[in-house]
Amino acid sequence: MKRILFLVPAALLAACTPQVAAPADPAADAPALTPVEALHQGFMVLDSHLDTPANFHTEDYTFSKRGDFDVDGTQVDLPRMNEGGLDGGFWVIFTVQGPLDDASLNAARTAALLRQMSIRELAAKYPGDVELAFTADDADRIFADGKKIVFQSMENAYPIGNSVSLLETFYVGGLRMISPVHFRNNQFADSATDVNTVFGGLSPLGEDLVREANRLGLMLDGSHASEDTVWDMLAISTTPLVLSHSGPKGVYDHPRNLSDNLLKAVADKGGVVQVNAYGSYLEELVATPERLAALAELETRFGTDPSALTPEQVEEYKTARKTLDKTFPAPRSTFEKFKEHMLYTLELVGPDHVGMGADWDGGGGVDGMKDIADLPKVTAMLLEAGYSEEDIAKIWGGNLQRLMREVEAAKSSDVTSPKTLN
Repeated sequence: MKRILFLVPAALLAACTPQVAAPADPAADAPALTPVEALHQGFMVLDSHLDTPANFHTEDYTFSKRGDFDVDGTQVDLPRMNEGGLDGGFWVIFTVQGPLDDASLNAARTAALLRQMSIRELAAKYPGDVELAFTADDADRIFADGKKIVFQSMENAYPIGNSVSLLETFYVGGLRMISPVHFRNNQFADSATDVNTVFGGLSPLGEDLVREANRLGLMLDGSHASEDTVWDMLAISTTPLVLSHSGPKGVYDHPRNLSDNLLKAVADKGGVVQVNAYGSYLEELVATPERLAALAELETRFGTDPSALTPEQVEEYKTARKTLDKTFPAPRSTFEKFKEHMLYTLELVGPDHVGMGADWDGGGGVDGMKDIADLPKVTAMLLEAGYSEEDIAKIWGGNLQRLMREVEAAKSSDVTSPKTLN
């Protein structure tokens, strides 16, 4: 079959001339680190699902300035990365699931390419602080240089369209992880949270997606996919899977969580379960009657299909939703409940197959761990549970790095990402 490659101009891939960033918050008067905090700062700490790129082109977000979750709802920026010891991870190209007609798919493709450009722009704007990573070796070098690691992932393959050939373009731009599906079924697979079953797992096009990801050297992500879809991915993929932000049904039986048998199967094939901190997936959270009424009113006003809204209506919805959330806050889970999910998963599959993908800036975070500044608490929790420093190093980044190396070694394509401009 003839492969069609949509070429992105080098100027766009460079994503603008690098600028000197404004200095991060001064740390001269920062308090001395505790022994646990000092230990934590020594690990390569990676998170496999950072939704922060959704904030990059918003007026109230600047990466180099410290935000405040209680004020602006943000969870990741450079000062808090330094404070919480987050060395980087996978920054997400996310596209809301929409209709499968040509116009919608073309619009999704454009949105995804622009989101990829915004991630590359981050590295271009802050060259002294962050750097794009294309391989596990890149991540090791960037960490050794004291910079933040910027891998790219795609949550929801919807913008790839009806041919997997476009995947190569995203790979050239730096994409290194992809998940087939999000909240609703699409052309590739059944979702864990769609009320309907269409394919009983992967579609034929979804099977092509898995094979193309294997060929290129992309990590395959089973988060948001139905259990049948993940089983299909396991059966077809020649490399292990990552679950970039998932959790165990054994603690809370939610459609987004996975059964013990499936989690063990992912681990048995060398995969990694990155435990999330999204409250609604950790336990049942009951909203107040006032919040439920306000949400119903919002749904009446804007409907239930975001893809049907105009850009102006989307902005109106975001403003209205922020006001609603401040007036009638959503119920939140706790660090203790996150701890239960993390320790259960560790006990189930072992420290060689567990990491963390909290879903920062995508709804993750709990009381007691509201943003990345609180990450040292996870290291303290793991030490208290009896895990060794070697185990914790694997959990924070070593397992992801090991999996990426396996995927790199198994690729059959010679396609690479070009070096960025100096």
